[in-house]
Amino acid sequence: MQARKKYILIAFCASWLLVFYFGGVQIRLLKLLSRKKNEETRPWPLWVDRHLLLGYADLEDLQNDSDPHQGSPRSRRETWPTIYKNSRCRMETCFDFSICETHGFKVYIYPPEKGDRVSESYQKIITSIVESRYYTANPQEACLFVLNIDTLDRDQLSAQYVPNVNERIRGYHLWKDGRNHLIFNLYSGTWPNYTEDLGFDIGQAILAKASFYVEHFRPGFDVSIPLFSKEHPQKGGERGWLVRNNVPPRRKYLLMFKGKRYLTGIGSDTRNALHHIHNGKDIISLTTCKHGKDWEKHKDSRCDRDNQEYERYDYQELLHNSTFCLVPRGRRLGSFRFLESLQAACIPVLLSNGWELPFSDVIQWSQAVIEGDERLLLQVPSTVRSISNDKILAFRQRTQMLWEAYFSSVDKIVLTTLEIIKDRVFSHISRNKLMWNALPGGLLVLPEYSTHLGHFPFYYPSQGLSPGQEFTAVIHAVSPLVSQSQPIMKLLQVVSKSKYCSQIIILWNCEKPPPPRSKWPQTPVPLTIVDGKKKVSSHFLPHSAIETDAVLSLDEDAVLLTSEVNFAFLVWRSFPDRIVGYPPRSHFWDSSKQLWGYTSKWTNEYSIVLTGAAFYHRYYHHLFTHYLPATLRNLIDQTANCEDILMNFLVSAVTRLPPIKVTQRKQYKEVQGQQGMKSTHWANPDHFSQRQDCINAFARWFGYMPLTHSQFRLDPVLFKDQVSVLRKKYKDLERP
Repeated sequence: MQARKKYILIAFCASWLLVFYFGGVQIRLLKLLSRKKNEETRPWPLWVDRHLLLGYADLEDLQNDSDPHQGSPRSRRETWPTIYKNSRCRMETCFDFSICETHGFKVYIYPPEKGDRVSESYQKIITSIVESRYYTANPQEACLFVLNIDTLDRDQLSAQYVPNVNERIRGYHLWKDGRNHLIFNLYSGTWPNYTEDLGFDIGQAILAKASFYVEHFRPGFDVSIPLFSKEHPQKGGERGWLVRNNVPPRRKYLLMFKGKRYLTGIGSDTRNALHHIHNGKDIISLTTCKHGKDWEKHKDSRCDRDNQEYERYDYQELLHNSTFCLVPRGRRLGSFRFLESLQAACIPVLLSNGWELPFSDVIQWSQAVIEGDERLLLQVPSTVRSISNDKILAFRQRTQMLWEAYFSSVDKIVLTTLEIIKDRVFSHISRNKLMWNALPGGLLVLPEYSTHLGHFPFYYPSQGLSPGQEFTAVIHAVSPLVSQSQPIMKLLQVVSKSKYCSQIIILWNCEKPPPPRSKWPQTPVPLTIVDGKKKVSSHFLPHSAIETDAVLSLDEDAVLLTSEVNFAFLVWRSFPDRIVGYPPRSHFWDSSKQLWGYTSKWTNEYSIVLTGAAFYHRYYHHLFTHYLPATLRNLIDQTANCEDILMNFLVSAVTRLPPIKVTQRKQYKEVQGQQGMKSTHWANPDHFSQRQDCINAFARWFGYMPLTHSQFRLDPVLFKDQVSVLRKKYKDLERP
């Protein structure tokens, strides 16, 4: 009994201890929470120059993400549905995939109406689509439709503004509430708020727009494009500037900006504050209020001093000599300085909160730009100073890749827009992020060929892969087979003896039908005869019989040794994205005629390796057929000439590098006067002038000259060294 009372007393004491302990903790927590609730919000530090910063960012602005001229995010979201009724559109809900199944991805442009005003920039966009491989003049074949109404500038105060768009598009029987339509826009809204209002209902159309707000952008449906000027070139465009100013990665100025300062209205807060970081040494931040008709009416106390300092520096000199370039928002989120800084390899530092960057669906901008915050301008100098030289060089190289791949011309901007939409429509054969963000860029990587990185010659190093160890020889035959002593017979024997040869394809382009297999010599590798349909362009058709990575292209009269073939193939395996071969040619600029010239003279440099005896990757067959326009292929078929030059143009445009010449025992030349052989085109007096014309026609289509000169030739080790022939692997190359 005593023991029982003892246990009850112990249990009673323990329970009181537990109540006291946990109850005390609860009381302390309640006191702590109530004290925190009654405390006032800790204020921001009192800056020494607070009176100067008031016009830039006040305490309320720093605690609010919204732009005071734009209203709160909630108000902007409420405004958006009144402007675009289909703000929740996605490809699955507002796009008809079924009409793209029959004819593939084709784009139709509405015919122009009498009296239509079209700006220079919109005409460039229309021209780019018409000259693309996706254009169709038949609306029944179209997957995507583009208006011929100029919708680029929707500022009602602009001379380019087109009124009554709503009424016009409602009368189009193809409109169907904008479904499967693409609308381009550079400028939206008007003074003073510059909202996203286009002045008409886009319905279910895809919007390709500059200065896109993130909260208004419909992911996977709309396309954000860059703001470009009317002077932006139609084709080609200038190359980036990094090739001329590469090392050291840091330039004379660390950070620079030179541009307009808005005294009132949207965008004025950001640009009014830029003078705070200017130190006149390594940071140059210049603004001027001397723009517009009434600038003097609104000038403030800083205008005269800013204008004077502004005139001291040349903008182009600053671009060439700055490591980072500030790209602050203007009246709208986008700015011309974005593309200017990309081209100049001046790393863009963005001060444009809420901007959906151009082609953000596919481009990884974190590798090319610094995204700052408009409200934290004073942190920008210390941020850019902390970036290492290695990262600066990587950023600058990325700006050049993006500029040349997607932004250097209106053509590339438009085609990138179309390719992004096409990848959405045919998502099962679309490019991955690496294809878009690695050389040579998404426009030159056609997913119809393959979606596997290992099938393209550009990605072998990054994927740790090597090209295949065999090649397919493609011999272009244009002469009837009448004698066993014809050069093609000897060529078959030479090539088939190569231990790397997988098969031989004879592309028969003769007027007479090909002889039966029994008339051809026996070879240790398979021999296939393919009808070339008497077209020169068939040389580079993507024949299904070609299964190897490497293709050895040969004219029927090429004179080679097996050791020459073997050595050239091994060289090609080290440079699988280039043309590797024997006969070189070159181009030059004729200043007297203001035209490009073509020469076959042997000099110390070359820019072309003829495909009459050359190795290249089979992907270039697919690119030649499906990337180049039909007009260029028709040109070479009509002249029966220049297909080798066009292939060199294409490969150099892709790689930005010259072809590679290898050692040859004898000078490459066609054998003339042989029995049964068709007279070679070299005997044609018009042949040389045709090639001159071809070079200029090709350069016009590309918009620039992609061919690059080289003085590089690869010889075997010990080639012509004064050592025993027995020690040389390719001794046959030195025999007379």
